[in-house]
Amino acid sequence: MNNKNIKKFFINNAVPIMFIVLSILAIPLAGLSGEYLIQEMMTRLARYLFLVLSLLIPIIAGMGLNFGIVLGAMAGQIGLIFVTDWSVVGLSGMTLAIIISMPIAIILGWIAGVALNHAKGREMVTSYILGFFINGVYQLVVLYGMGRIIPISSNTMLLPRGYGIRNAVDLENIRGCLDKLIPLKIGNVNIPLATFLLVGVLCVFIIWFRKTKLGQDMRAVGQDMEVAANAGIPVERTRVLSIVISTVLACIGQIIFLQNIGTMNTYNSHEQIGMFSIAALLVGGASVAKASIPNAFIGIILFHIMFVVSPRAGKTLVGDAQIGEYFRVFISYGIIALALVLHAWRIYKEKERARMMFREANSSVSSESEKG
Repeated sequence: MNNKNIKKFFINNAVPIMFIVLSILAIPLAGLSGEYLIQEMMTRLARYLFLVLSLLIPIIAGMGLNFGIVLGAMAGQIGLIFVTDWSVVGLSGMTLAIIISMPIAIILGWIAGVALNHAKGREMVTSYILGFFINGVYQLVVLYGMGRIIPISSNTMLLPRGYGIRNAVDLENIRGCLDKLIPLKIGNVNIPLATFLLVGVLCVFIIWFRKTKLGQDMRAVGQDMEVAANAGIPVERTRVLSIVISTVLACIGQIIFLQNIGTMNTYNSHEQIGMFSIAALLVGGASVAKASIPNAFIGIILFHIMFVVSPRAGKTLVGDAQIGEYFRVFISYGIIALALVLHAWRIYKEKERARMMFREANSSVSSESEKG
């Protein structure tokens, strides 16, 4: 491997390399046992994998990082509110929540897809702002509509005024229903096997989907929309479908996430889902234009190792665990900014390289014509 290839490798993998170095430095400072870290990583992989994998389809379609997965998360939470109100327990409750929330996720995904088609080239910032807008609609429905217009029978879920859902909803009816479905314990480490099997099904679906006609169309659209349109591919419809699929998967992912936690913060649980999922994917070595299933696995492990060890490492270094909390929030936003800067820099370099090759080709043609 020559110096040029080594340099390219470090540039392409700058973010995961940085996190590996930080983890190596922080783990000894935190003083946590290996068994504890493995258990935490198992829990967090089960909790976040479905959400992070939901980001892959829009990247294939060239729409970048879909901050709009919060729309799917909000749809999933509406399903969980109804299931909790109706006291449907266990896996049946979780399945019913998915069935209720999926049509809402499809509608929200379609709205997002249409909006992003009007913002070509600015999909990421548009999806981010769209998340704020739909969050306002969600809060209006949940805070003022439920119990007033939408019937809610359980008074324990409503605010004292008689309408609006309380800030915290106890998901005791479905807590751990998927994680504990197939119990597996290795040593002192509990492995949520059923959740990982479901994630495995999603991974197989993504691999299969890439090979389908629609998956190939999305790849073509992602590479060049103009060429794809000339080839007869319905570009705008394909882009909308990619966002709809991503939103539906995020809806299911949020339900899996919340059954793992067991409590839902009605007005805040969804807000950071997009940010943390995207940060984890980028930490795994993904970029705005290219991401894979291994990026999701590696990213969650590296990103959440820092989440687990940084408060303890901060306390060891400066005597204050809060410093570690500030550090991991800084990291989650900073890593997205770094990835976007690296992406812009790569595009600039590729354009510069293309211009140089064009000039060299023109100069060689000119010299040959002069000789002729």
